[in-house]
Amino acid sequence: MRVGFAGTPAFAASALAAIAAAGFDLRLVLTRPDRPQGRGLKLAASKVKNIALERQIPLLQPAALATERARVALFEQPLDVLVVAAYGLILPPAVLAWPRHGCLNIHASRLPRWRGAAPIERAIEAGDDATGITIMQMDAGLDTGPMIDAVTVPIAARETAGTLHDKLASAGALAIVNVLRQLARDETLPLMPQPATGATYACKIRRAEAEIDWRRSAMDIDRLVRAFDPAPGARTSFGDLSVKIRAGPPVARRALARTGAVLEVAADGILVACGEDALRISELQPAGGTWMPAHAFTIGRRVEAGTAFGTSVSST
Repeated sequence: MRVGFAGTPAFAASALAAIAAAGFDLRLVLTRPDRPQGRGLKLAASKVKNIALERQIPLLQPAALATERARVALFEQPLDVLVVAAYGLILPPAVLAWPRHGCLNIHASRLPRWRGAAPIERAIEAGDDATGITIMQMDAGLDTGPMIDAVTVPIAARETAGTLHDKLASAGALAIVNVLRQLARDETLPLMPQPATGATYACKIRRAEAEIDWRRSAMDIDRLVRAFDPAPGARTSFGDLSVKIRAGPPVARRALARTGAVLEVAADGILVACGEDALRISELQPAGGTWMPAHAFTIGRRVEAGTAFGTSVSST
């Protein structure tokens, strides 16, 4: 069975590595063009590209798939199936119809909940206690195609987007290998329409969302901090300094102080008043700096009860 793969980041690389290790005939890998990264803005290859080069799998990096040049390059290689995982480009109808068995997508949620670009972050932000992986056959819609397999993955109490990403990447890699084995054996796949109700949309993360509004409840802020860890990172300010934070679980505290105000400074962190209850900041990363424990941040800075985080603080 002739298999193609389209993907770019680490989530996709886990699946590609598993497919290759399972011995499938990988004929082609598609990934995004190299991009400038880091302070030096040097061009860096994607995780998927690195695996393709290591395993000597034919590789294409088109900037778009709708051009005649891209289509000619693609269609020179007949495929039985194309696996897609966090590729980053929209597949036009001609590409969806190119492989004999169509295109299979590894989506990081239990569809139809959290269709869209940021299912991992949105699940944590919403306080979901579980999410999962769906293997679906792609159609022209946004994650609307029929399902082939679905796996549930619990979300731990202190889960971050980073830890959940790794769990889902492993689950997705295992699931797609099982589906490909089934397809190779049966020459067909069971297709189940998505439920007609329960669809939600995981919109792409906007940078402005990462700014902490201390008027919100400690529970909401805690979820936001974990949902945006490691990227883009939940941020606030202390004086003129922009900082990203990590925090412990919400602390039940009826604070009379203004929201964003420091309630106490202790060895285990900085307790900050929220619109409801309080949040203990455990680590901070000043702009341009590295992560440090909260107590280290207080050294040389006037962080004490009554000082405040956030540029917009108000009385509760």
